[in-house]
Amino acid sequence: MAYWLLKSEPDEFSIYDLEKKGHAPWDGIRNHQAKNFLKEMKVDDLAFFYHSSCKNIGIAGIMQVTKTAYPDPLAVDKSSDYFDEKSLIENKWVAVNMAHHTTFKTLLPLAKIKKLADSDSRLNDLILIKKGSRLSVMPISTEQWQALNDGVC
Repeated sequence: MAYWLLKSEPDEFSIYDLEKKGHAPWDGIRNHQAKNFLKEMKVDDLAFFYHSSCKNIGIAGIMQVTKTAYPDPLAVDKSSDYFDEKSLIENKWVAVNMAHHTTFKTLLPLAKIKKLADSDSRLNDLILIKKGSRLSVMPISTEQWQALNDGVC
């Protein structure tokens, strides 16, 4: 099993939306490196659901991959904000399906993650806290997964 962290702006789609729906496509990714990470995901992999670009930034819960990468339908939907004209010729963008697993009682804020990283060497290479990293999809090592889960308690 692999572990991931996926970001979403909660005013667009939040952990609470996923909890309510039960499962949903993770689509609209328009960064090639993030797309390549989506392609690596396997059914049953777990991912942190990270709320970004909002007042309370941080990890809000956990979700699980239920369907591996497939062509992102939003890329060819002219009414979508994620429409990509070039995809009408060849759709290179992908989506995966995710199911709700856990909503944390309290958010694990980015500030606390950074503080944990100061004292927990397992978080030394965490992409999330690297300067300039803005990826919306990133791998999380088993050790990082455990350290972050320890931080939720």
